[in-house]
Amino acid sequence: MLSPYVGRAATALIVALLSASAVAANTLTFTAPPRDVGGGDEPAVYGPVAEYLSSVTGKKIVYKHPGNWLSYQSEMRKGAYDLIFDGPHFVSWRMSQIGHEPVAKLPGKLVFVVVARKDDVRADSTTYLAGRSVCGMPRPNLATLTMYSLFDNPMRQPRIVQTASFREAYDSLLAGKCVAAVMGKGFYNRFDKDGLKTKILYTSPGVPNQAFSASTKFTAEDRRKMTEALTSSQARTKMGKFFDIFSKEKDLVTAKHEEFEGVALLLKDVYGFELPATTAAPPKSSAPAVAKSAKR
Repeated sequence: MLSPYVGRAATALIVALLSASAVAANTLTFTAPPRDVGGGDEPAVYGPVAEYLSSVTGKKIVYKHPGNWLSYQSEMRKGAYDLIFDGPHFVSWRMSQIGHEPVAKLPGKLVFVVVARKDDVRADSTTYLAGRSVCGMPRPNLATLTMYSLFDNPMRQPRIVQTASFREAYDSLLAGKCVAAVMGKGFYNRFDKDGLKTKILYTSPGVPNQAFSASTKFTAEDRRKMTEALTSSQARTKMGKFFDIFSKEKDLVTAKHEEFEGVALLLKDVYGFELPATTAAPPKSSAPAVAKSAKR
């Protein structure tokens, strides 16, 4: 026969385990791509976001670092994350595949350019890039995916010379490591504002900026509260490091479902993010335009 002390200890342990399990079940997970923002101290950037949104929704939200890109993409596809801040192609994919809804986004659009050296007379259009080297960040970087969307023949796509940043892509182009480079237009304007060293072969029409999306574990009222909180002036005080990195001058704005529809098509050739053939095409305002010169 068990000692009453042993029995009470066992009961207490069971209660503690059940309580911990209940807490875990009621905890919602927030994450973002592992991009070493904030000098690598990502919890310091995203942790306050989770705390702020916990306070406005009344639900416990915790930040979880995904570890690496492979884990991030795998866990995302499984629906392991309840709140995510990342690019519009992923927001769009989650909307169509696992029921996420966008709640707030960075202002403005993401526009990308494909550029070549100004003295390269052969590089006069994107057609020339088929089968040739283009410096850029590896897929699923949105700039690179946008460039690939110009080439609907897999046998005539450019070959990406991988770089760690847009700056490296630009410098590698000038160093002759590739015949073109792909990057964000805003970055390019800083690298060669007057177009003295390079020329633009293609400018994308633009897609919505990075955004927060919430899973079905959040109610419509939760999402409304998060939108209101994230776009309020108070957000800048509560999420200081986040704004220092992503939007020093402008506040977040409301994200609308329809503006992200179809952007996921940019992921069509990325493993694990294949979409059904019935997926709607992007709206004309945000669709990745296909340059006629690149279609063969």
